[in-house]
Amino acid sequence: MVRRQIPRWSELRPLLRVAPPELNPLERRLSHAHTIPDLRRIAYRRTPRAVFDYTDGAAEGETSLRRARQAFRDLEFHPSVLRDVSDVDTGREILGRPSALPFSLAPTGFTRMMNHEGEPAVARVAERAGIPYGLSTMGTTSVEDTAAAAPEARKWFQLYVWRDREASRELVQRAKEAGYEALMLTVDTAVAGARMRDVRNGLTIPPSLTLKTIADGALHPAWWFNLLTTEPLQFASFKRWEGTVAELMNEMFDPSLSFADVEWLREIWDGPLIIKGLQNAPDAAKVVELGADAVILSNHGGRQLDRAPTMLELLPKVRERIGDRAEIMLDTGILSGADIVAAIARGADSCLVGRAYLYGLMAGGQRGVQKAVDILRVEVERTMRLLGVSSLDQLDSSYATLRR
Repeated sequence: MVRRQIPRWSELRPLLRVAPPELNPLERRLSHAHTIPDLRRIAYRRTPRAVFDYTDGAAEGETSLRRARQAFRDLEFHPSVLRDVSDVDTGREILGRPSALPFSLAPTGFTRMMNHEGEPAVARVAERAGIPYGLSTMGTTSVEDTAAAAPEARKWFQLYVWRDREASRELVQRAKEAGYEALMLTVDTAVAGARMRDVRNGLTIPPSLTLKTIADGALHPAWWFNLLTTEPLQFASFKRWEGTVAELMNEMFDPSLSFADVEWLREIWDGPLIIKGLQNAPDAAKVVELGADAVILSNHGGRQLDRAPTMLELLPKVRERIGDRAEIMLDTGILSGADIVAAIARGADSCLVGRAYLYGLMAGGQRGVQKAVDILRVEVERTMRLLGVSSLDQLDSSYATLRR
């Protein structure tokens, strides 16, 4: 028999804790985000379908993106125990300078389309977090305005080489004069990938007012209000474009880009040179021979060639081929701090995250980007502690293996 009694108020009172209501709707919204997928779900509700799909989607059948994420899921950690992890150091040297975290915020195009605060918001978060940020050639804030928004941030400029080489040279010079630390050349865009979500959504830059977008706008009035009542989209490297993303890329980018252009950039840029979009070990070794200081193993977030190599699987081959002659960075498929720790254990020097912070930007502007970085920081620290390492330098392949 269970004996029951009527509880006394003195016994109930310690159990009844009413949290004060959060009156700020943005903070209330972000308080429900504990992971990057949580931010993704909020972004989906807050952003027009075509804009969300531009960020979230990939090329053709999106196989490359699924494989990249599956590789991280297939990875198995091997923790050590009985280690003192009361203090962990998440710092990493990136391009010869300290970074508070082992990742950078990747360059992304049309960022003010996701949220009107755009690239300046991302740069300010990077400045506060003590990590690098890359501004894209296809960014929607100028080189100079982004630099002014976060004067103390470590800023990199990502370059797409145009058919007009003189215009490319001028962009490089503008970045140098504005104080950008490194130049990042992207090399996997001979033509635009077939991003079928964009095709089906009829996405144009800037978004066009059609019956479909007007109907979607009724569901996302705040996004449209912000787009229409702030400055028109201004691109980092050109004035204006009317058309689709694929049309823009095919019009401006040069399919004749070659290793000779890496040599040319090495001659006109005297700072760190990063080559992004490498997908095999021989190409990585070649650009290092030509003077690259870092290579980024990337299949463009799965947005160019579908069924491209999985970077996490490629990583050990590239490390074996180039050794310590250049830094190796990795992107594509990263949605957690554990993914970042895994990549470093597998041989990367650091990582780049793109979609992860864009989900935050769509969910809540600058504070959403800060939330994304905070989530990744906590996850990196927690994963390190659970692996039994107090420094990222202690990681090696014995801590993380692929189960395939």
